[in-house]
Amino acid sequence: MGRCRLPGWDCTTGLVVGEGTALLVDAGSSLEEGARLRAQAEELSGHRVTHLALTHPHFDHVLGTAAFAGAEVFGAVGVDTVMGGRHGREELRGDAVRQGLDERLAEEAADALVPPRHLVSGEWTLDLGGGRQVLLANVGPGHTAHDLAVLVPGSPEVVFCGDLVEESGEPQAGPDAVPSQWPAALDRLLALGGEDALYVPGHGAVVDAAFVRRQRDELAARFGVSR
Repeated sequence: MGRCRLPGWDCTTGLVVGEGTALLVDAGSSLEEGARLRAQAEELSGHRVTHLALTHPHFDHVLGTAAFAGAEVFGAVGVDTVMGGRHGREELRGDAVRQGLDERLAEEAADALVPPRHLVSGEWTLDLGGGRQVLLANVGPGHTAHDLAVLVPGSPEVVFCGDLVEESGEPQAGPDAVPSQWPAALDRLLALGGEDALYVPGHGAVVDAAFVRRQRDELAARFGVSR
């Protein structure tokens, strides 16, 4: 198991290896970046990426999805409407260009984008073989309306948080955020991982439960949400 902080937007991806399987958490910001991630994951795991979990439908996390042909793709319920519809794909393309991605790369990735086939409404235990299981949990809404966390059991447990948690800057609340429910989503995240887990933000360094709790309180104050 490992993680990688990508250049450009400091987006984090994760890799969990099972027996003849490999799960990648998030797919990068373009087909080129997705292809690089696939090649690196295959080199590390010794086989192809068989599963892909998308933490939320923002361009820097999903536009590389089509580079993982043959992988089983998972996302929170509703993410398929964002990634599968013409309007949603155009929004992803436009946001990518506004944030500095080359227009050709953004259009290429948006046109090729395929929404997840497996939609998580509560929790989904994914068996990767060799005794390795991961839990996919729909803990949102918060950063978006469709936030998915990935729990990797172990000692310590590891939680891939997507952009529900950010360490390298203040959490970003765009037009698709649900601020009134974001603190509650972090409460669910903390309940999922517990006090001793390592929490992997969508952007930045790995943090502990105390950091997540502080960010939860800061968001509640920022958006006027009572505990």
